[in-house]
Amino acid sequence: MGKRRRVFEQGHGRKFLVIVDESPEVETAMFYAASRVVHTDGMLVMMYVIEPETQFWDSVRQAHLEEQTTKAKALFRLFKRKLAQEGFDTLKAEEVIREGKIVDQILKQIDEDEDIAVLVLGAANETAGPGPLVASLAAGSAAGTFPIPITIVPGSLALEDIKALA
Repeated sequence: MGKRRRVFEQGHGRKFLVIVDESPEVETAMFYAASRVVHTDGMLVMMYVIEPETQFWDSVRQAHLEEQTTKAKALFRLFKRKLAQEGFDTLKAEEVIREGKIVDQILKQIDEDEDIAVLVLGAANETAGPGPLVASLAAGSAAGTFPIPITIVPGSLALEDIKALA
């Protein structure tokens, strides 16, 4: 088990972590987390993970990092704009960019930030399964020992349904 959560202690607050990428299900997770943030006076943490490429030259690695960092910042702006268009314009949000294996980085972020209380994931609408992140975290062997609750939002939910549920 990781560090004890401190979300209800003086000077702390509940944070909802959403992993940002270009998959369509991220949007449902983002809107659900934003709704929960509003209802609990919390904060949204948007995290983008730059997965390592197997490169031998430092200049190629550096170019990859710069490209992925630019992409992450663009996705953060896009999602903030979408959230603002749906009435979440005063939402408190934090942006985090990490480099490494995605599951490792999620666990490190949770361990380093004692205010993260819930990981919110969107499930894919595909018949092939809920998506790799949901499958590895919520349905995999780590599910029973994960340090915080994981909320899985069905990718097929409309925004009105998400707002009614959150």
